[in-house]
Amino acid sequence: MRDWRARRKSRPVRWGGEPVGRPRSRTRIATVLALAGLAAGAVLAARTVNSPTHGVRSAPGANTPECRRVVREYPARLAGLKRTDTGGPGVAVWGDGAITARCGLEPPAPTTDACVTVNDVAWVWRPHSANGDRLLVTYGRDPAVELTVSGRVAAVDEVLVQLSALVKPIASRSNCIGEDDVAG
Repeated sequence: MRDWRARRKSRPVRWGGEPVGRPRSRTRIATVLALAGLAAGAVLAARTVNSPTHGVRSAPGANTPECRRVVREYPARLAGLKRTDTGGPGVAVWGDGAITARCGLEPPAPTTDACVTVNDVAWVWRPHSANGDRLLVTYGRDPAVELTVSGRVAAVDEVLVQLSALVKPIASRSNCIGEDDVAG
């Protein structure tokens, strides 16, 4: 009798009708784990996409007094698009991510990138993506403000005029220079 009981105790534990350790059982466990991983990934992706920040992170200097003042002045509408409350310091989003602004970046170094001055505020045009988005950063102001404008927004000039008025109180330390300003 002892031999029979000893053998019975040494048998694999059954799960789902199959002994654990058999290929069919391992496949089920792997399938369950894979589905759980996919579900968790889908939830995280949905939270990021539906997040009011639209994946935009606050800049390192977002809590400076200059940025807090700029954020208080961000308009409720920009280029006809409604502002979304992001909860992120220094960040503003309009039109479900069509326009984003971040205050608190390091000022850009001297560059050969295109630069435009709007109401005494210099903006450097940075190469961005192939989808037509435009990325602009204030030049010569610390902290810098970054602006991303979707290719769907036609009125970039209107956006720059409105935001330049908000950024102008941040002290300007330098301006963009053109080819004519460089000794050749």
